[in-house]
Amino acid sequence: MRPNESVKCTDFPCQDVNKKCYIVPNIEIDASKIKTLMISEAPPGDLGDYFYAPENPFYVQTTVQAFNDAGFNVACMKDVLNLGVYVTTAIKCAKTDYSISLKTIENCGLRILENEICLFPKVKAILLMGDTAIKAMNCIAKRNLGKGIIPSGSTYKIRKGEYFYKQFRVFPSYLQTGKSYLIEKSKRKMIAEDIKTALEYH
Repeated sequence: MRPNESVKCTDFPCQDVNKKCYIVPNIEIDASKIKTLMISEAPPGDLGDYFYAPENPFYVQTTVQAFNDAGFNVACMKDVLNLGVYVTTAIKCAKTDYSISLKTIENCGLRILENEICLFPKVKAILLMGDTAIKAMNCIAKRNLGKGIIPSGSTYKIRKGEYFYKQFRVFPSYLQTGKSYLIEKSKRKMIAEDIKTALEYH
């Protein structure tokens, strides 16, 4: 199964994204072996830095580091997939500003991300890496349950709560991509803890 063959945007309605950097993971994957989803923010402005790009993309460097910090010996995205973890983004086009509008998050979350989640029937845990992923998950929950599942508030205050959506346990955490990841040691520690807890759950 290739996710980009099953979920896609056809009309690109969002106004605050770079549609030239639209991407859904184009990798061959056995969906039945995926037990955890890691949902990051958005693709990079240079798709050569994306999770599944060749060579050693920047998104891979920081994600691999996060898993190593959590005690998992990985060197590439294939190793992460072999742990039963599928990594994707809440928004499928690169952002054009620091923040992403709620309308865009709703568009991508309800039109694409929800369908992408449904591709993986064995998933038990969802890691939400950053505010955009948290907001997207809440949009999906509101449509299906009538309310969000992750409370508002600083991530460090809510991250240890137990939150559930359907059969998933949902873990709010911090973004594991971007240059700030390399310098914010306290967030790196919390990300590592959240990854470890999520993978122990699945």
